[in-house]
Amino acid sequence: MRHPNEVPFSTTEVACTEQLAQFFPGAFAVQIPVEVTALRGGSIKLREATVVEFGTAEHAIFISTLPLEFDDRVRVETAQKRSVTDAVVVAVQYLETRKAVAIKFSRGPCRWMTERG
Repeated sequence: MRHPNEVPFSTTEVACTEQLAQFFPGAFAVQIPVEVTALRGGSIKLREATVVEFGTAEHAIFISTLPLEFDDRVRVETAQKRSVTDAVVVAVQYLETRKAVAIKFSRGPCRWMTERG
């Protein structure tokens, strides 16, 4: 039975984030729903809902449809923990039509990445 907040994943999505996670020693699998906002100049805010699939205390990896590239700044908001964290894109992995993005938290280790439950 699927919960209403669950997002179905395709094999390509998982493979894309999993491939990128291999470059981050100690990365572990998670399922953390988040809202990601690209922090760019101007009045238009690019924002999407996604799920962090892998991470460490200092990094998060997720599928994104936003036009993010290396060194872009983002804001990540978690619904469950009601936490807002700024980060920088440190890697991008393309696989077929999907794009996995790895970010590094700007203020060091992020507690909600390692808290379970």
